[in-house]
Amino acid sequence: MTSTDTLPPDAPAFPPLRRNRDFRRLWLGAGAALLGNRAAVTAYPLLYLWAGGSPAEAGLVGFASLLPQLLVLLPAGALVDRLDRRRVLITCSLTGLTAMTTLVAALLAGRLWLWHVMAVAFVQGAAGILHRLAERAAVRHVVPTGQLRTALAQSEARGHGAGLLGQPLGAALFSAARWLPFCAAALGHLLALATVSGIRADLQDKARPEPRSLRREIREGLVWVWRQRFMRASIALVGGSNLAFQLITLAMVLIVKENGHSAAMVGVLGVLGGLGGLTGALVAPWINRRLPVQVILIGALALWSVLMAAVAVADHPVQLGALMAGMSGAGALLNVAAGSYQVLVTPDAMQGRATSVFTLIGSGLNSLGALMGGFLLHALGSTTAVLGAAAAMALLALTALASPVVRRGGDGHESAPNGPDRPISIQ
Repeated sequence: MTSTDTLPPDAPAFPPLRRNRDFRRLWLGAGAALLGNRAAVTAYPLLYLWAGGSPAEAGLVGFASLLPQLLVLLPAGALVDRLDRRRVLITCSLTGLTAMTTLVAALLAGRLWLWHVMAVAFVQGAAGILHRLAERAAVRHVVPTGQLRTALAQSEARGHGAGLLGQPLGAALFSAARWLPFCAAALGHLLALATVSGIRADLQDKARPEPRSLRREIREGLVWVWRQRFMRASIALVGGSNLAFQLITLAMVLIVKENGHSAAMVGVLGVLGGLGGLTGALVAPWINRRLPVQVILIGALALWSVLMAAVAVADHPVQLGALMAGMSGAGALLNVAAGSYQVLVTPDAMQGRATSVFTLIGSGLNSLGALMGGFLLHALGSTTAVLGAAAAMALLALTALASPVVRRGGDGHESAPNGPDRPISIQ
């Protein structure tokens, strides 16, 4: 599938992305919510690491924020396929706005309850999952096929741009007042609500099958994904890497604190990491046309193992931020390659479920990674724990290199929308 693909004669005309009103509204609304959520996620561990708490408490909040990836993803994917996607996006914005407002009110009143922060983090994470699934499924209805890769690359760049701005924004706002990052998150949800409400296009096919048992629809999604041998193996490897990343992310914040830097310096990690991710997303369409997705996967795993090992000897926020930039750049490149591949091979009626299953395999255990990361850092110290994560990443890279399924890639072994065993390429 290339950018020169044409639409059927009866397909609606689409303007260039820069003038596509519906795509820009969808893009901006999700970006506003992402920016606010990034500021809030940055502030969660700061509430404890800079307020007399422990890495274990910070890990518990991280566990709560990521737990929806384990519990919510599968039903969320089925709901996105059966419900009106515009209403899903609006409901998610309202839910996030409400959750953040309760936390702002509690902090303004001088109250900080661990159970409350964990509950807000869980609700925010669940709403974010539904929002991302609905947005990913809706993109193909506001852009033509030939612009899909570029649209997804812009969405990936937006996510890293949110990290670029959100982490230093969250750290700076926290330094001014600990409730301010969560106020920014509430405002992000409010802006998302306003922009998404103005989208005019239908965000799903008009002819959709009648809703059936939710359990049956989830099972259909699982069966469909099980047949995608290359993606199934690849996303399992990515899932293992995401476990290690939960420890590395918290370790970087802890290293900043252990070396006597202020909470505001955590923002340096976000700035440099966001720049790296943004760069990776912007060059992704060019690289994806020249390298197969399996080469990008194996290369990313190998690079991550080297950069993670370097974290163990870094002691300055700029050094840590540069390492995060490299890891984020490789991650952005891989996300665009795998995301384009998945959207192109998945039928519209299966988009939400397929994305939810792939995300569950890849990120479902992130909550446990955050929980274990906090306790491992507390028990072993940052250096030993980080080196262990780097060794695990190197093992994943070797596993990918040794796997025939991964090395072959999507060379006709995947199930495509128009039938099984149709050769698929995103080059």
